Amino acid sequence: MTVNAGHRSAEEIGRTPHGPRPLPELGEQRKVADLVVADTELGNGLRVLAVRKANVPTVELRLRIPFGGTDPMHSARAEVLAETLLTGTATRDRVAIDTELALIGGELGTVVDPERLSVAGSALSSGLPTLLDVLADALTGAVYADAEVGRERDRLVERLAVARTQPGVIAREALQRRRYGDHPATREVPQADDVAEVTAEDVRALHRSAVLPRGSVLVLVGDIDPDSVIGDIDRALRGWSADAAATPLAEVPDIDGGDLHLIARPGSVQSQLRLSAQAVGRTDPRYAALQLANLAYGGYFSSRLVENIREDKGYTYGAQSNFDFTGDAATLVVSADTASEVTAAALLETRYELARLGLVPPADAELESVRQYAIGTLLISTSSQGGLSGQLAALAGAGLDADWLAAHPDRLSAVTAEQVAEAALEFFAPTKFTGVVVGDPDVVGTGLSALGGVVRP
Repeated sequence: MTVNAGHRSAEEIGRTPHGPRPLPELGEQRKVADLVVADTELGNGLRVLAVRKANVPTVELRLRIPFGGTDPMHSARAEVLAETLLTGTATRDRVAIDTELALIGGELGTVVDPERLSVAGSALSSGLPTLLDVLADALTGAVYADAEVGRERDRLVERLAVARTQPGVIAREALQRRRYGDHPATREVPQADDVAEVTAEDVRALHRSAVLPRGSVLVLVGDIDPDSVIGDIDRALRGWSADAAATPLAEVPDIDGGDLHLIARPGSVQSQLRLSAQAVGRTDPRYAALQLANLAYGGYFSSRLVENIREDKGYTYGAQSNFDFTGDAATLVVSADTASEVTAAALLETRYELARLGLVPPADAELESVRQYAIGTLLISTSSQGGLSGQLAALAGAGLDADWLAAHPDRLSAVTAEQVAEAALEFFAPTKFTGVVVGDPDVVGTGLSALGGVVRP
């Protein structure tokens, strides 16, 4: 076989006679585009944020309804409600809803968690009146027919039975119990047996008492005129009203550092590490610095944790740290799935990197890398209508608005190395963390006991 004499390898391309070819300098970071926003509260108590982003002739819709509840059956009923909200109203059956949405290039979907019921949708801008009409019909006239509830409930029971065998679900639920005890925030995945007991009348009663506009937020982003669309929304949703307000999730307790708990999963060939510590929310002056410290620790692929336990040691295919926002509270969560035989070693290195972040904080080059990543990913995430609507809905749930989003790149740019070092010392000390290890005690128990700080079952 002949070799093309003109072909150069990637290594050759990346070098010059004087050494490695230097990377080009980063260009100047662009600013968040100026947003034309209307932010108001309707007469029924619904807050509406309408934003013009006319890069494509479509519109994205996000409705966020606080959906807290203390009844042990609340999460089961809420899941069935979310599955059946759009299965029929007094004037439209499931087929009619799907057909009308299809004719405007639209869709609507629902999800629920302990904190909120969310409705997400999209359509061509010309179809916005129909999208709003279908939404209003579901909010005010959903019938939850016995047959529809029974069908979706049975499907949900099957999915939950499978979900509860998944290591990630087991680890998340164990972490929630370790952090919050029996608080309603821990009921993210209802028990299949509870769901099986939910009736159509249970769901109708929950809708009447909990699907309420006051305290809820509707976000529209797209090829719209924000000021005029407020009137359209008001007319479409005028029939959705109640004196009571939607129910927020009860405040979660702060997390105290302490031992990790080993959760037995006999026969497992992998272990799940889940560590968590208290953080500060978006309105705290320390948040931007903490965000950059988190990125340096484990918040993106070039982070210290990933370089250590994935790239260097090969203990895991993926590790990460991220923020977990619940109401006004914020926490840090560190996650890694490892082979059982290296569980203790992976935990040791995870703790080592926590301590090292405070003792050896990011230097200038590392800080600038995470800063550019934070600003760049924020700009990318808000460049589309869907991304911007999702960001604004999350911020609105915390009482923030588009101004906070527009100003955040400047806050990140202003963070100093000293502020990141302070955040690392304050929030990433290993003693601030608690959590769980899910694995086979017969395999991982001895190593974890020798390492210390892990309570065996």
